[in-house]
Formats: sequence, C-alpha cells, structure tokens
Amino acid sequence: MLSATSLRVLRAQIPRRVQGQRFASHGPPQYNEPTGWLFGEKPLPPGQKRVKEDWETIWYVGMFGSMAMATVLLYYKPDTSIQSWALKEAKERMEARGEKYKYEPNSS
Repeated sequence: MLSATSLRVLRAQIPRRVQGQRFASHGPPQYNEPTGWLFGEKPLPPGQKRVKEDWETIWYVGMFGSMAMATVLLYYKPDTSIQSWALKEAKERMEARGEKYKYEPNSS
C-alpha cells in the first residue's frame, strides 16, 4: 500500500493533462431539468394567449419562406437529364435526314 505522502509525490510528477483536470469548464455541465411539459412550457390558464419570443417570428418566416423559395426554384429548374438531351438530338438528326420521328399509323 502506498502512503498519502507517496501518493502526493506521484501525483505531483504526473502532468496535469493526464490527471484529467478541467481548466475552463467552470463546474459541472448544466441542462434544463425535464418538467414533463411540452417544450418546457406550462399550459396557460383558459383565456390567456401565449406570448411569442423575439426570435420565433423570424424563424417561421425564414424557415417557411426558404421552403417556398426552394419549391419554386425546383419547379422551374432547367431539364438537364441525359435522356431529354438524347431525345432532342435524335429528333434533330431524324428531321435532318427527312424521317418522321412520330409514329403515325397507316390508314387502310
């Protein structure tokens, strides 16, 4: 068994980074204790309205506005698929040779 004095000597020889000291942590981690309420907000008494926080309106406008803008941009996105390019190229080549590219059944 090691005595307390020998433990102090050994600990003094071990660098601080190996000892597991936390220099800038300022205590144990803090978190909001679970309350059981949705989003941590107590239900309001009947007849009262919830007061929005300052950031909520900006978040809603930014989130749903960016979704709407993405929807419009995706709808009007140019068609760059290889299939549509090949179809257009085949039609142009067939027209240049004088062939029809649309099927038309013979009327008998």
